[in-house]
Amino acid sequence: MTGDLLLALDQGTTSTRAIAFDAALRPLATAQEELPQHFPAPGWVEHEPEDIWNASLATLRGALSAAGGDPRRIGGIGITNQRETTLLWDRATGRCLHRAIVWQDRRTAEHCARLRAEGAEALLRERTGLLADPYFSATKLAWLLDHVPGARAAAERASLAFGTVDCFLIWRLTGGRVHATDATNAARTLLFDIRRGDWDDELLRLFRIPRSVLPEVRDCAAEFGMADAVHLGVAVPIRGVAGDQQAATVGQGCFEPGMVKSTYGTGCFALLNTGETPVASGARLLTTIAYQLGGRRTYALEGAIFVAGAAVQWLRDGLGIIATAAEAGVLAAQADPAQEVVLVPAFTGLGAPHWDAEARAAIFGLTRGAGRAELCRAALEAVAFQTRDLVDAMRADWPGHSATVLRVDGGMVASDWTMQFLADLLGAPVDRPAVRETTALGAAYLAGLQAGLCPAPGASGATHWRLERRFVPAMAREEAARRHAIWQDAVRRTLTH
Repeated sequence: MTGDLLLALDQGTTSTRAIAFDAALRPLATAQEELPQHFPAPGWVEHEPEDIWNASLATLRGALSAAGGDPRRIGGIGITNQRETTLLWDRATGRCLHRAIVWQDRRTAEHCARLRAEGAEALLRERTGLLADPYFSATKLAWLLDHVPGARAAAERASLAFGTVDCFLIWRLTGGRVHATDATNAARTLLFDIRRGDWDDELLRLFRIPRSVLPEVRDCAAEFGMADAVHLGVAVPIRGVAGDQQAATVGQGCFEPGMVKSTYGTGCFALLNTGETPVASGARLLTTIAYQLGGRRTYALEGAIFVAGAAVQWLRDGLGIIATAAEAGVLAAQADPAQEVVLVPAFTGLGAPHWDAEARAAIFGLTRGAGRAELCRAALEAVAFQTRDLVDAMRADWPGHSATVLRVDGGMVASDWTMQFLADLLGAPVDRPAVRETTALGAAYLAGLQAGLCPAPGASGATHWRLERRFVPAMAREEAARRHAIWQDAVRRTLTH
């Protein structure tokens, strides 16, 4: 089946959306639902698997209906997902044994500390390009096997299946016929050798994970089975899969080494394409797979910021000082420039380049003159400061290769104020694309590539990317350096090690 419609499912941390694209990758229709999060203990974050499934199915149907409703036009479904979030289900029933443990969850911090104390992190970095951190899936899966009654025994009997969100959705869409993931999601588990492109037996022993629970790993553009006709009206092929940040990299057209993109959603993630050679980081960035096509892996350096848009959500839902996220940018522009309030948003620890799981959020520089506007400005500025830290680390890890332009996407890039401050702080142009939902765009492109509707990566493969606005630095470099130094001092005060 090859139609002229591509259906992208973007299953994120706080919402699920589906977007229908035409064969030229122009968005036609969107459906979206918020996804509840659960916080059963401090530092713990969970999702109900059935909420993920129901929202995914509802948005796929909603986008298809809004685009005309004929499922026979669908040339392929592309799936992109919140990475590292861990699910474990019964192969016979398809029911999960526990809530999904979200990537933000820190319950396995002690397990990771033991791994570091035992000297295991060097092996993890060599094989996976990652760190011993609760962020990744392996310790979450080990926790489920050890804490859900009967789970380990069932896993040893090969009656359980593990998966990240993409894998779980593929299983459900295909009626349990396909247990598969793609290389980018596999690369985020701490169990996958990114150079050999296979699950690693030594790492499986380290985490006590039976190989039988693991999915098959495929290219990002591949055949992932047929979604059952009961879901959309006819059987539809699933043809593209990538973790959300890798999908955004594809959607931003970052196919050439040296190109870098940064996505601003709940968290913030910057990826620098390093080509066919993995680059080891001396700045505690991650070495990961950007995408895998035709059995060939392209690598990236990645910096992960745990809290970006989530800080604005905190202002809205936690403090109640704004009614909408968009209000933050308006208030930030009105803030008193003499009030140098700094928010270090370590609500769930600090990611790259610090990797301090125990750090917690802090506010510095408060005076009686500080109010709503200054807090909003501090929350938005924190995103730019953290991005500057990542870009500086990338330049140190791969000198002479990092791009001089940053391509941005995600919900926060709608704020002109935030994007201008980002360009000012970086001292480099910031390009905002015409299609801002580049995560879904990347998933659609991968499905379209497999369906034969989209050109292969390269100069022609980037034609789906179009510039909407370029933000050019306007702040004096001395002032940018001064502001960044204040930020760095605040971070040093927040770190626990």
